[in-house]
Amino acid sequence: MEWALHCCVVLTSVAEPVPAARLAELHDVSPTYLAKQLQALSRAGLVHSVQGKSGGYVLTRSPASITLLDVVEAVDGPDPAFVCTEIRQRGPFATPAESCTTPCPVARAMATAESARRAALSSVSIADLAEQVEISSGEGALSSIGTWLAPGNV
Repeated sequence: MEWALHCCVVLTSVAEPVPAARLAELHDVSPTYLAKQLQALSRAGLVHSVQGKSGGYVLTRSPASITLLDVVEAVDGPDPAFVCTEIRQRGPFATPAESCTTPCPVARAMATAESARRAALSSVSIADLAEQVEISSGEGALSSIGTWLAPGNV
């Protein structure tokens, strides 16, 4: 997911499609691995793959409308990190199923944590990340990357 988020951020700096191989080179990651991440983003409708000689990937909508949650769910799926299996109903001290009318304290705590995680990821957009990159890496960092990614600079 890290690479997918970085790709979305750098795609904010370009107007033309960027080949997956060029994005992989930028991030010094396996092109095969990155292609899988980009395919997941494409299936989720966050990026579009343009075919042809000048093909590559572009964001499908404004960076302000793509949240971190969108990217995380595209790559990792929408399922929560914790899934209760009702372990309290197993073993020598098992609680009878008829007594398990509400989620156990572990499941409640994990549901609360999952809600907080989802809220936090939903509150940050790719545009927010791009702005933070400019602040932390210096103004013009993304435009320099955009220039490096541009066709003809290969």
